[in-house]
Amino acid sequence: GYTNTCITACAAGTQAIGEASEIIRRGTADVVVTGGTEAGICEIGMGGFSTMHALTTWDGDPSKASRPFDLKRDGFAPAEGGGILVVESLKHAQERGATIYAEVAGWGVSSDAYHLVQPHPDGIGAGKAMSRALDNAEIEPYEVDYINAHGTSTPINDRSETAAIKMAFGKLSYDIPISSTKSMIGHSLGASGSLEAIACVKSIEDGILHPTINQENSDPECDLDYIPNTARESKIDIAISNSFGFGGQNACLVIKKFSR
Repeated sequence: GYTNTCITACAAGTQAIGEASEIIRRGTADVVVTGGTEAGICEIGMGGFSTMHALTTWDGDPSKASRPFDLKRDGFAPAEGGGILVVESLKHAQERGATIYAEVAGWGVSSDAYHLVQPHPDGIGAGKAMSRALDNAEIEPYEVDYINAHGTSTPINDRSETAAIKMAFGKLSYDIPISSTKSMIGHSLGASGSLEAIACVKSIEDGILHPTINQENSDPECDLDYIPNTARESKIDIAISNSFGFGGQNACLVIKKFSR
């Protein structure tokens, strides 16, 4: 069957799911096993990120080191992991009696072409990826109930992502709950997008949005609703999952509650 490897850095897991949905839509396959895995904690990897000043230097309780959108954030907390999903056509899922958890309604990608290891400060590429995902899914911005942020806890990313969300959603940005899974599990690089897609699916299924923990000091440049510190019950029909990789590689998924 069809095979492909996405090498779009921290956007890889998300792009892999988007590619899988596209492969199915065009009839190349009925079912695709997709996602991302990463085991990048090694001397070369950590040495490189350290040289770039991308890692947190938090010298206290490790559980407080990852603090996306907080004023005292200073870098990401590295992690390892993996998340795998079975993406298939509706016909294939129904014929085998599968439990359908959610629908990949659409996806979008873009490239900043701005800097090797920094996002565009105004979030232009990331904003375009979100807008393209919405267009691909034929979803209007006001229909989005939740955004799972890339939210790495680096000073530059979190400001840029906030700007990108405002670019894509305008005034609606202030009404949409947003949270960062990385605040609790760290940044697993190429695996992060697939893990966060799974978090979106579970939020849709259970009606619970996980928080962004370690929100202790408000950053005036990150002024949206990041679901600070405490989980929130909410009916979620449509979620967006963001992943933005080094090299300006941006990928976003629109995940929708399945309606029979």
